[in-house]
Amino acid sequence: MATLLAKNASVLVTMDGGRRELKNAGLYAEDGILKKVGPNEELPATADTVIDLTGQICLPGFVNTHHHLNQTLTRNFPGAQDNNLFPWLKALYRVWARTTPEASRASTLVGLAELALSGCTTVFDHSYVFKNGNNVDCQIEAARDIGVRFHASRGSMSLGESKGGLPPDDCVEEEPFILKDSQRVIEKYHDASTGSMTQIVLAPCSPFSVTTSLLTETAKLARHYKVKLHTHLCETLDEERFTLERFQLRPVDWMESLGWLGEDVWFAHAIHVDDDEIKKFAATGCGAAHCPCSNMRLGSGIAPIKKYMAAGVKVGLGVDGSASNDSSNILMEARQAMLLARLRLGLLPPEGPRKYMYLSQSHPVRAKEWMTAREALELATLGGASVLGRSDIGSLEPGKCADFFTLDLNTIGYAGALHDPVAAVLFCAPQPARTTVINGRVVVKDGEIVTMDMAPVVATHNRLAAKLAEG
Repeated sequence: MATLLAKNASVLVTMDGGRRELKNAGLYAEDGILKKVGPNEELPATADTVIDLTGQICLPGFVNTHHHLNQTLTRNFPGAQDNNLFPWLKALYRVWARTTPEASRASTLVGLAELALSGCTTVFDHSYVFKNGNNVDCQIEAARDIGVRFHASRGSMSLGESKGGLPPDDCVEEEPFILKDSQRVIEKYHDASTGSMTQIVLAPCSPFSVTTSLLTETAKLARHYKVKLHTHLCETLDEERFTLERFQLRPVDWMESLGWLGEDVWFAHAIHVDDDEIKKFAATGCGAAHCPCSNMRLGSGIAPIKKYMAAGVKVGLGVDGSASNDSSNILMEARQAMLLARLRLGLLPPEGPRKYMYLSQSHPVRAKEWMTAREALELATLGGASVLGRSDIGSLEPGKCADFFTLDLNTIGYAGALHDPVAAVLFCAPQPARTTVINGRVVVKDGEIVTMDMAPVVATHNRLAAKLAEG
């Protein structure tokens, strides 16, 4: 039995039912499962692995509910820096289609390492361009090697330009093969047990890149195997125009007609929705992955996160593609989620007399309308766990997975802010994780990945990224 003891944390944020914030506390785990969380004096005296958290704040591991790890190869890509979604995609589809298995492994490792260094312990990745020998298997292997809890998608595109879709025909796959490979991946890798390190999600890419038949057949397959479903939805007004012109339905209504609303479904972005659609998400149990940095980078819009929360819609955070962010820092994403929700307070409804108003005494905002630091932390932890359908992660309490990270409070970045160290994590600039533990295994120690040597990975990654850019 492998045991782990982390003690002496200046502050330990549990995110449990009581939302406790403990001082001079720690936790004890056996075989990757938490057994005790509380003050130092309540913890065992010894363990196989002992971590001193003096001067640090300890938080539950963050959960990333939407990413495209292979896109680390095309960060800051020439020709795709100043575009909104559709032209940005058209500039990159064929580049992504050239991704080799070697490049996919390297990009997955780079993205997961960056996420772990920002406190992320569980990652959902939405890969959907499987050409040139690339497959989800090499990503799963990479996640296992570095030690990150991984929800991998067998994503897909089947609607090429010749059939009215956005992607080029040579970037899509045949539907029978997609469905057959989806079944193979589920049967080989999906683990639904408590503490699972690998789960599979079926994830057709978007309304403008897949057929209705693929969406319906994928949903049937997923529900047969009891795996979750995911796709992009309501990201841009271009997408809304696409479904209105092609199907005479708004995106949410179109997905509902295909059986794509339910507790086993979550959508990336979900920006352009009305109040009735929000109610529909809440009533059916659909979740949303909020990706603030990507939404700003591509000029897509501001998702109504506070409305979602008030309606009871499950909401988590997503870093999104590393070519539309261009970072895999989930702590930064949590901060941006808080700030962007506050910016939305300054927007009047479309029928208002002005597009913008200034918050002032003449236009007071009720306290509940503000996105607080602690609400943003909840999105990053319990919110993400709920979206992924996991009851074994998202908080630090006995019976849950030993997934946590720490931040050093004695840094320049937090100087002057320690009267409320929990809020400082969000209000101050994102700081790198001092320690990240996943399933009871130390993945980040003293601010460095320790499960593998990342220097040769980065060198390989940069070489392959340059090769992709050359064409």
